[in-house]
Amino acid sequence: MTPPDGEGVASTASISSDVHAQLMQYTACDVSDALLKLHVPGAGHIPDLHPYGAPAAHESIVVAPVSTILFAPKGDTLAEPPSNMPDGVHWADLTCSETIVIMKQPPGQTNAVCGGIMALRMKARRVAALIVAGRVRDLTELRATGLAISAYGTSTVGAGAATVPWALQVPLDINGVMVRPGDVALHDPVNGVVVIPRDKIPQVLELLPKLTTADDKVKEDVLKGVSVHEAFKRHRGA
Repeated sequence: MTPPDGEGVASTASISSDVHAQLMQYTACDVSDALLKLHVPGAGHIPDLHPYGAPAAHESIVVAPVSTILFAPKGDTLAEPPSNMPDGVHWADLTCSETIVIMKQPPGQTNAVCGGIMALRMKARRVAALIVAGRVRDLTELRATGLAISAYGTSTVGAGAATVPWALQVPLDINGVMVRPGDVALHDPVNGVVVIPRDKIPQVLELLPKLTTADDKVKEDVLKGVSVHEAFKRHRGA
């Protein structure tokens, strides 16, 4: 299996400026409300992430297509998916520009899978943000990239201690939330990260203004002394 070229994946997975502008108006909570209505597992939310990138980068929402990297335990062979990592190339050199790179580390490991050198290389390749379902290290260097970087935790130990890159641009199951290359991630510095399945984007965009308008009306009523139960009944239909 040949890994897709980083630049090619970025271009084929792009989103229109109109879709981008619409999503930038909403929070991750708004988007999860829409995904919950659409019965998307986990409402698209990747939980338990903490910010480790540049403080300024964590002050604004980032919306971009997803690219993925799957890591495996060192010495193990995963049954699925087959590895597509080429010899003689570092995975950071294949990351996709203008995407939010989402990485999955094997559970239970205490080493990091992303550090300062890798983050610097991804910055040079113009990635939009990094999400690590695992650990990172070299925090000063991560912050110096200017990127929004979120992860489960930190380590002083490099990836080579226990982890190897296994596959690029493959679906990831992160605690029941399916993340696929070409999906769209919204990195919200206040509320967290949510991933929108690409085929759900039109429905999400249709639902969002209805849901947020209903919530605004609920809040107006609650401020006037209306019970939450009654306000929900009036505006949410429940």
